[in-house]
Amino acid sequence: MAGFVFRVRLGEYELELSGSREEVLKTVQEDLPALIANVHSAFNSVKPKTVATLTVKAEQPKEEAGVVRKFPKIAATDKCDEAVLRVLESDWGKWRPRTMDELREALKSNAMSFGGRVLAGVLLGLVRKGRVRRWKTDAGYVYILAEKE
Repeated sequence: MAGFVFRVRLGEYELELSGSREEVLKTVQEDLPALIANVHSAFNSVKPKTVATLTVKAEQPKEEAGVVRKFPKIAATDKCDEAVLRVLESDWGKWRPRTMDELREALKSNAMSFGGRVLAGVLLGLVRKGRVRRWKTDAGYVYILAEKE
């Protein structure tokens, strides 16, 4: 006789009950709320309590006619990910988080032009690899080099 399995997922918590169909259904009907509460409190006691909050406030420089924006000078490369990392490793990239448009302009000023989809895909890949951090602001997503632990 095959066992009966009942699995419940609430957010990041998961509870699995297995046994005979009758046992599992009886437990679900009689004890599920208490089990969920116990699992929730057990996981909360081992959850890390520290939360990092990052607030970045910087005024956007006002552009005037005839004023040239200063972008970092980086070594040329054909690889978009290397170019993005070089820009973000510069003083300009470390000073504050940058939008995708700012990164595109910085690359363009170094004679490296990558399409919007290519740049967006590379940035997402770098975020997933943990090399770059990203978060949403009023101006859209911003990117900064991830700190090494």
